[in-house]
Amino acid sequence: MTGAANALDTRLGVAGFARRAARKVFPDHWSFLLGEIALYSFAVLLLSGVFLTLFFKPSMAEVVYDGSYAPLRGIEMSEAYASTLHISLEVRGGLLVRQIHHWAAIVFVAAIMAHMLRVFFTGAFRKPRELNWLLGFTLFTLALVNGFTGYSLPDDLLSGTGLRLVLGAVQSLPLVGSYAGFLLLGGEFPGTDLVPRLYILHVLVVPGLMLALVPVHAIVLPWVQKHTDHRRGLSTEKTVEGKPFYPVFMAKTAAFFLFVAGVTALLATIAQVNPIWLYGPYSPTAISAGSQPDWYLAFGDGALRLMPGWDVTVAGHTLAFGVIVPLLVVTAFMTALALYPFIERRLTGDRAVHHVLDRPRDAATRTGAGAAGIAFYGVLWAAAGNDIIAERFHLSLFATTWFFRAALFVGPVVAFAVTRRVCLGLRRRDMLLLKHGVETGIIVRRPSGGYVERTRPVPEETRIRLGALELETAREAAEDPQGIAGPR
Repeated sequence: MTGAANALDTRLGVAGFARRAARKVFPDHWSFLLGEIALYSFAVLLLSGVFLTLFFKPSMAEVVYDGSYAPLRGIEMSEAYASTLHISLEVRGGLLVRQIHHWAAIVFVAAIMAHMLRVFFTGAFRKPRELNWLLGFTLFTLALVNGFTGYSLPDDLLSGTGLRLVLGAVQSLPLVGSYAGFLLLGGEFPGTDLVPRLYILHVLVVPGLMLALVPVHAIVLPWVQKHTDHRRGLSTEKTVEGKPFYPVFMAKTAAFFLFVAGVTALLATIAQVNPIWLYGPYSPTAISAGSQPDWYLAFGDGALRLMPGWDVTVAGHTLAFGVIVPLLVVTAFMTALALYPFIERRLTGDRAVHHVLDRPRDAATRTGAGAAGIAFYGVLWAAAGNDIIAERFHLSLFATTWFFRAALFVGPVVAFAVTRRVCLGLRRRDMLLLKHGVETGIIVRRPSGGYVERTRPVPEETRIRLGALELETAREAAEDPQGIAGPR
């Protein structure tokens, strides 16, 4: 091993880099593990996906099923659906690996979203990390695209219904819709090229882009930049408190990878997901009752359900506002999310370099905007199940739809106002704590006869954590003696 290491160092000069890398400090706050969950789920996706590619046939050629599942014998179906049945019911361990792959995709997107929320609410996207935010958003978008393409590959009735919806949305685009539909299908619907093209996207194009971007986002940029950390202990704008990469962080992250893989395998073992043999092969003449996509794509379905089916003809062209408006709304929402670091910098004029994270209460307006975005996304997500909600709770479908339409406009406003007010109240409380100390519950009587509560100084660790507020107290004292204007 010494000879091999010396040979590599002679040719590549890796010894100095390895020494610096081994001593690089990583903060150990639990919230930083959310990004690692996404990284390890991606690794599980790649490993399980390689196994599935050995048996899956990405073809829409019609065959007659003669496999082990008796209810579907003698039925015509595509080779894609037949091979998925073969993986699920006949390949040894095939169903387990397929469910691991599906659960890993669900956990992957959930972890990315949780990681993005952590970055957003703590202000970790600020200078000099705007590029990393854009890379993370790009990875999030690619994850959604790959989730949709993988969801559509089996060519079952449920995925075919969702695919037909997306194709209808594409074809409804003015001027270019029919051309885009022909490009995707290779002809008239349903065609024979769609599944092979989705397969290439799912196993080659999108994973290749993600494999190129993940190291830049998760390794290169964090390695050359200083790690962010919460205001605690010895962590400041110039220093980081944590553990070295080797051996502490390496051991912890290896164990965490095994933990994520184990939990994913456990979910695949005990929780059934996407039982395609119950849906049957896709047929344009049939539709699954209560059909819904995976949860992370439900917001698009909800937007289509809430928009009335308005059509307008202009110069001989039909504009399907029932499809175009939801697409524009979702596109605007995603664009605003991607550009938020630059929007906040423009509105606040803050161009300083930040390595210490904010607490959500320290940036009340940003936190309120984040809560409004969550409410907006949540209403669209819930609206994707308006028919199921109406059926389960014996409600009118029209009343349920109108409730979600109203909530889409009212919910974000209420969420912003309430969240911002809560943040301001918590900041007032923190400033009072710094000014007057911690209550002890001991009441003493003054010589004048009045009663006051005895307080003790705030612990040093708490004072460090609230240090950002101390800087603002003097600036805002002119408006209010306690620093933050009251709810007048």
